[in-house]
Amino acid sequence: MHARQPPADTAAMSLLTSGPAPGCQTAGMNTSSSTPSPGVEVVHNTAEHRFETRVDGLLCVADYHLTDGPAGRVMHMTHTGVPRPLEGRGIAAALVGQALQWAREQGHKVNPACSYVRTYMQRHRETQDLLAR
Repeated sequence: MHARQPPADTAAMSLLTSGPAPGCQTAGMNTSSSTPSPGVEVVHNTAEHRFETRVDGLLCVADYHLTDGPAGRVMHMTHTGVPRPLEGRGIAAALVGQALQWAREQGHKVNPACSYVRTYMQRHRETQDLLAR
C-alpha cells in the first residue's frame, strides 16, 4: 500500500516532507497534542478521502481509503501532511483526532499505515479499540 500522490496543482502540497513512511509527515510534530491551534477548522473532504484544513493559506491533510474486511469496514490512514512552516502547532494531531473520531462514529476499524497515525494511536490509548487486527 502506498500514499496517494498530492495534486500537482496544489502549491502548498509541494512543501510537504516525508517521515519514516513514504508520504507520511512526522518530523517536528507533537503527537501528544490533540488540541488544534486557535482558528483551525478541520473539514472532512469525502471526495478526496481526506481530512483537511488550511492554515496561513497552506493545505494540511490526513489521507485515507476504506476497504471492506472480515470484521467490517477498515479505514486505512495512509498519509498526514503539514507544511514545514506550520509544524509543531498540533495541526496533524487535530487532523488525525478528527479522522479517528469519524471512524469511531461510523463503526470502522483503523489501519494506521502512516507512521504518524501509528504513533498518535500508541500515545492515545483511548484509540486502541479502533485498531484493525
